[in-house]
Amino acid sequence: MRRWLRRGDIALVVALLLPLAVALPRLGGLGGPPELWLTWVGRVTGILGLAMMLLAAAVSCRVPGFDRPFGGLARLWHLHHWLGFTAFILVMLHALALGLSAVPTSLDAAVTTLFPPVSHGSVWLGWLAWVALVVFLAPTFDFFGQPHYQRWKRLHLVSAAALLLGLWHALLLAGETWPWWLLGIAGLGAIAWRKGVAPRYRHAYRIEEVVPLARGVVEVVLRPEGSGIRHETGQFVYLSPLDESLSDGRGEEHPYTIASAPSDSRLRIGIKDLGDASHALQTVTPETRVLVEGPYGEFFGRRFPERDMLWLGGGIGITPFVGGARDLAGGAGGEGHVHLFYLAHDPDRAYYREALEGIAEAHEGFAFTQHYSKEQGRLDEAFLRGHCPDFTEREIYLCGPPAMNAHLQRLLTDQGVPASRIHSEVFDFL
Repeated sequence: MRRWLRRGDIALVVALLLPLAVALPRLGGLGGPPELWLTWVGRVTGILGLAMMLLAAAVSCRVPGFDRPFGGLARLWHLHHWLGFTAFILVMLHALALGLSAVPTSLDAAVTTLFPPVSHGSVWLGWLAWVALVVFLAPTFDFFGQPHYQRWKRLHLVSAAALLLGLWHALLLAGETWPWWLLGIAGLGAIAWRKGVAPRYRHAYRIEEVVPLARGVVEVVLRPEGSGIRHETGQFVYLSPLDESLSDGRGEEHPYTIASAPSDSRLRIGIKDLGDASHALQTVTPETRVLVEGPYGEFFGRRFPERDMLWLGGGIGITPFVGGARDLAGGAGGEGHVHLFYLAHDPDRAYYREALEGIAEAHEGFAFTQHYSKEQGRLDEAFLRGHCPDFTEREIYLCGPPAMNAHLQRLLTDQGVPASRIHSEVFDFL
């Protein structure tokens, strides 16, 4: 990532602390006996936990362009997961601390604090919110195994109930309610957009061609039915195929990186057989309709940097670099030179090899080197320096399987490349 702290991160921190800052005058300090301290902790963790739940929902809105201040959608999804998990922990601490604060009085008092008479509706709303939270987070914690994709999506709708109940709980107990109204509108509005409004604004395309690249890998060429989307190099889209003959994945949305240049009138997407939906797309019927949502991400930022670049791609992670190479071949880019290293197991698994070789032959600013682990082992410093002596001085981009990315990150940092010049993206989210 280019920066550790981004504009979106700052906005999240401000929104997270807003209800706490408003409530602090009523909460008092940390002094006094342990039971008062535990009461303070219980209230603070409750405020932060609910705020994180609402913000986790807000950042899941997936509006194209909204992800840019956060460093792209992949990073935004990681923030979403972190907020949701941390909210769950804080809500548990909230209940635990409030229960323990009543223990010095008596165990009965502690039980009554947590489970009061039904007339104390605000407390029971909190418990109902917690139950809903456990239900939709269960797949995340693998309580019952990993569910089918569509079942997981339907189960995740329970999050709306958890937010509504938690928000109602807070509104009944808070002194100043306006921060909760703001966060509630943001969180519940994002869910309403994602589930109700956004599906109506997807772009319609037709599958013009399915080009086999290797065993289990194809490039799907899409022709827009209308204006289509406008994208930048290295971005990705969510694709929903509508082919009725598909054995799996019909109507499901999954992320795929764009392999075409922004100037291309067609949208080209490389798809590797990695699951039921992507397996079915290997034989999708030409001329059937698909829906496209996006684009998302900012792998290369809004433009290529002027300095020389080193691209390291492997597996289906080569696709953003294919789009970048095609963009360079069309005249994009500044004064810098690009050297692409294609990391594959063997030549048979080097998708787009011939296309990239052709671009390298025709474009003097683009160099292309292939590395095959079957013959040469893992990529090392000697191989990099032998083919690109100034690699430590370049702007470096990585995209590939998580293990490959981790190896390359270690290799580059060991050679003194600062983290600010290493940019990577791993699509390990749904």
